Formats: sequence, C-alpha cells, structure tokens
Amino acid sequence: MQDGKHVILCVDDDQDVLEYLTTVLQTAGYQVLTAMTGEDGVKVFQTAACDLVIVDLMMEEVDAGTNFVRELRAQGCKVPIYMLSSMGDNLNDVTDYSALGLAGVLQKPLDSKKLLALLSAKLK
Repeated sequence: MQDGKHVILCVDDDQDVLEYLTTVLQTAGYQVLTAMTGEDGVKVFQTAACDLVIVDLMMEEVDAGTNFVRELRAQGCKVPIYMLSSMGDNLNDVTDYSALGLAGVLQKPLDSKKLLALLSAKLK
C-alpha cells in the first residue's frame, strides 16, 4: 500500500490495454504502475511495494508473461498475480498456469465491473 491505496502493477505490451487498466483502477482508488515488457515489469516490481500484479500472457514473446511470473516467483514474490489472456480455453495449450501459482486468469476483453469486484475481494 502506498498513501493508503493498494498498488497494482499492470504489465502489457498493448498501450491501449494499459491505459484502460490505469483508468479503471485509478478511478476505483488504486495506485497503478505500468510496464510494457516483462523485463521492465520485473524492474518496477523490484522497486515498488506492489500488492497485486496483472500481466498479459503474450507480449514481446509468446511466453513473456509466463517467464515474467516465473521470475517474480523465483525472487520470492508472494502477491497475487493475475494473467490476462485472449486465448480463452486454449490457454492450457500454451502454459500450465496452475503451476505458476497464479491467483487467476482474466479473459480479454476485460469487464471492468468483474475486475473491480475480483480485486476488491482479493485485496481486503
């Protein structure tokens, strides 16, 4: 938490998605940090006290999202991590997300009401 607000790190290589998440989350009272690559996301995470992470599955590389999660977990990250995916049920064909210790998978396009309800419950 920073200044009484939960801090959420959003990592996605799509600027439109980052702007959407930032707008929705800031309007709901969250502090938002962003990164456009997994590498930058790790750097931001290392310097900020994040309460939750939202990361896209496919960024600059097909498995960039899973590599990002593995790196955070290897560094001892215990915060909830949600993966964004537009793949739906085909996600299991690409990665075993349960083995990554994810808090969940969020389907694109995001429903802002469902997202905020989920985060509110998770960050209580």
